[in-house]
Amino acid sequence: MAIHIRRREFIGALGGATAAWPLAARAQQPAMPVVGFIRNTSPDESAYLVTALRQGLNEAGYVDGKNITIEYRWAGGHQDRLPALVADFVRTQVALIVAGGEAAIFAAKAATTQIPIVFVTGGDPVNLGFVSRLNRPGGTVTGITFLSNTLRTKQLELLHELVPTASVIAMLVNPNIPNTDDHVKEQQLAARALGLSLQVIKAGGEPDFEKAFASLAQLRAGALYIDGDSLFTGRRKQLVALTARYAMPTVFNDRESVTAGGLMSYGASTTDAYRQAGIYAGRILKGESAAELPVMQPTKFDLVINLKTAKALGIEVPTSMQLLADEVIE
Repeated sequence: MAIHIRRREFIGALGGATAAWPLAARAQQPAMPVVGFIRNTSPDESAYLVTALRQGLNEAGYVDGKNITIEYRWAGGHQDRLPALVADFVRTQVALIVAGGEAAIFAAKAATTQIPIVFVTGGDPVNLGFVSRLNRPGGTVTGITFLSNTLRTKQLELLHELVPTASVIAMLVNPNIPNTDDHVKEQQLAARALGLSLQVIKAGGEPDFEKAFASLAQLRAGALYIDGDSLFTGRRKQLVALTARYAMPTVFNDRESVTAGGLMSYGASTTDAYRQAGIYAGRILKGESAAELPVMQPTKFDLVINLKTAKALGIEVPTSMQLLADEVIE
């Protein structure tokens, strides 16, 4: 089952008490390391991931405002802003960068070879060039991937099982991500094996969503697969609303999209991935080398189905599929 993480209140700085200390005593106090966190989303959309990251740091012995400081940078879906945001981290010499989503990781990796980077990605970090190997990454970069090589294929199979009458499946992708073409090729092979036609629709930003969904009818798509990308997870409410408006059966990558009203998801827990990123960040702050920390991969994937959404779409979820699901939302 997906892991539920309770949000914790931010811990305040010491404030005025510090000002009362003698200057000499304050000079002896070691500066708290700063962890920079960056994503191509907005704070509200990623609050649950921040909570998970902080929990992981806490488990590693680090508490924001007590023995570390966390600085947040948000691109709000504007991918072109990421390089400048990362440059700010480099200029202020943060101790470590946690980058969530492929666009943010590319920006961080391009900006520095000195500051350790802990990534969270839904892609293959070796094919993307983030690390040279999974078991011993080398360099200053390591992290967590919550996507296996067979995940996309399985998502397509589950969508076909749930909507067997859909002979044309649309695939929503972000064309600004370098490995999008690889994702498409992988799904085209999977679609052919299932006797399906795969039609690609593109959205590089929120303004493109309406046009992409409006093209579904012309493509005669009977179902939709949304590729894993922080642009899409960061705009899940808009995408879920569009799938409802266009009555489009859709498979998502994350459970949160289904609890927000989406039909179905299959994937690893993103919250647990960010908790693990917090633990890795803590281990590096304690002196371990990113080069020696293996990239973590998921060992469990959850199938989540929203029966209320299925009913609204006129879809009868087979009992066998309900029994297979890790979570069924009534």
